[in-house]
Amino acid sequence: MFKLNKSIILSICSLFFIGSLALGQDYDILIKGGVVIDARNNINKVMDVAIRDGKIAQVSPSILQTRAKKTIDASGLIVTPGLLDIHGHNFFGTQPKAYLSNSFSSLPPDGFTFKSGVTTIVDAGGSGWKNFETFKEQTIDRSQTRVLAFINIIGSGMKGGAIEQNITDMDAEATANKAKQYPGIIIGIKLAHYSGPSWTPTDLTIQAGTLADIPVMIDFGGSDPELNMETLLLEKLRPGDIFTHCYARVKGRTPLVDSKGKVRRYVFAAQKKGVIFDVGHGGGSFSFKQAIPATEQGFWPNSISTDLHTGSMNGGMKDLTNIMSKFLNMGMPLKEVVKSVTWNPAQYIKRKDLGHLSEGAVADITLLKLSHGDFGFIDTEGLKMMGNQKLICELTLREGEIVWDLNGMASPLWNE
Repeated sequence: MFKLNKSIILSICSLFFIGSLALGQDYDILIKGGVVIDARNNINKVMDVAIRDGKIAQVSPSILQTRAKKTIDASGLIVTPGLLDIHGHNFFGTQPKAYLSNSFSSLPPDGFTFKSGVTTIVDAGGSGWKNFETFKEQTIDRSQTRVLAFINIIGSGMKGGAIEQNITDMDAEATANKAKQYPGIIIGIKLAHYSGPSWTPTDLTIQAGTLADIPVMIDFGGSDPELNMETLLLEKLRPGDIFTHCYARVKGRTPLVDSKGKVRRYVFAAQKKGVIFDVGHGGGSFSFKQAIPATEQGFWPNSISTDLHTGSMNGGMKDLTNIMSKFLNMGMPLKEVVKSVTWNPAQYIKRKDLGHLSEGAVADITLLKLSHGDFGFIDTEGLKMMGNQKLICELTLREGEIVWDLNGMASPLWNE
């Protein structure tokens, strides 16, 4: 009979032990000990999140570190689905005098998204049906950020000025057909900057949204005389349609909070009906004199967004986490703030594959730190609100890959 000596037996045992360790590493990354806030799955507690092959593999109160190739200690941090910014401007290019449509005022997404925890951004009307392919080839297909689009009812997109007043370039059928050609990428129709007294642009936008079975986003204002806000909210917009810049105080648009500081009654009726009220902060569309009285009366936004472009990035807007912090300091519960930039907007744009940490979902994940201290926040009128809480993005993962790490928390020390 063949006999194994002691050294051979020990070698075989060692191989089995090493192999069992390798086989036991089921996960690529384990995020351990953070407070997971996931509105879809009704989670708001300390949990571990495991990632494998760019997907959420497991969310559990306790997952062994030995099962993961890399462990990130998220103790004291907030772990959320990757943030979804429903209103940005990313059709950047070099065409002169084209405003937000392949020109200089829009921004390349990757430089402005991951650092604030955003993994999905929606361009709000930069392109129309005539130039969407250019936007797709230049930006959507070349960005690591997931970029989606509301296409403009104007065929040539958001070029500003007289171009956006041209009703003859508003083709509901052509716009809807383009949206149907790119389902899940073109997720809505946008109307913005029309300053005439006619309802025709609104009607054409809603017609396109109806034909394509997608929501519309309305940037309403500038009309002279003003178009009736109650008519827009209660008669024109459908449940699921989006009214952006909801806390703006601009010429040519009836503010939602009246001169006595009261939210107009039809605003609450519209929200109850299902109209989505979006922040769309921007460089000129967020006033504390609107937002603070409104929130004190219980009128909270359904979604928080940036209206990111060159005119807002360095002003009072700054980034999505800064706007989230404003609402946190105005008394919006943290879980509702997170919901408004994750699961809520995912539902509004009919991308229910996003905005949550369900097993099998894409591993877009954001780790936030809630800092306490004395902080100042600025609106678009140059006025300041003080607060004692501020959200800071520490880490962002896109499809399971680390794309932003503020303090190197996922990296080993250089001398270890």
